[in-house]
Amino acid sequence: MTTAAKAVGPGGTGGTVHDARTGQRFPLQLPITISEQQSTHKHEGTTANVSAAGVYLRADRPLKVGSKITFDIMLPGQVLATRRDVKIRCTGRVVRAESSRRVPRTKQATARGKPRGMACVIDQYRFVRNNTE
Repeated sequence: MTTAAKAVGPGGTGGTVHDARTGQRFPLQLPITISEQQSTHKHEGTTANVSAAGVYLRADRPLKVGSKITFDIMLPGQVLATRRDVKIRCTGRVVRAESSRRVPRTKQATARGKPRGMACVIDQYRFVRNNTE
């Protein structure tokens, strides 16, 4: 699904701006392991939807927009009709993150520890044959 919006530039001239989302999104909730490229710390999350170009995920630890990340997505073997689960190692970056500012102050204490949503672009990916990596 592609959407378009009218953009108005300097002098009132306009053009069409297309939504950056490309490809079909699949509503898959899969386990994901995330690490920032500047850190050795890994944390867990869950995908909410996946496309060939990106992923929307939820994790307990928010990442800043622009952060370069590496993440592993585990695809279940029974879904792929394979004997084993398939791990995909992706590198990319966070392009959008839900802000904790949206949570009213009175609810911030209960919002801590709840998963935050982040949209990430996949720049590169590879299949990991050996799950010891």
